[in-house]
Amino acid sequence: MTRTFRALLTLAVFTSQLCASAIAQSADKSTAEAQDIYKAKCQMCHAADGSGNTPAGKKFGAKDLKSPEVQKHTDAELFAVIAKGQNKMPAFTGKLNDQQMLTIVAYIRHIAGK
Repeated sequence: MTRTFRALLTLAVFTSQLCASAIAQSADKSTAEAQDIYKAKCQMCHAADGSGNTPAGKKFGAKDLKSPEVQKHTDAELFAVIAKGQNKMPAFTGKLNDQQMLTIVAYIRHIAGK
């Protein structure tokens, strides 16, 4: 190997590791932000684990977010339910911005282990 090639290869490996680290940190930050939004807006009915097993959840018929019934929906469908509401679930348009609602969709997938 030439000296230039080795230097470029070393730089590529270093850059790749740096990007992987940045992505992991970004994912951790996104998860923390999602948890904060979920806790403030969703947990009262859907429970910390997404089960819907809370007094309010039982009263209003909150769905278990980990259930196949919920998980079969596309991200766009889940976003629409969050934005527009459904049955006794209120609409969150105007309470959350689009990015926050997308974060909740990702968090719903996260708590389901997907």
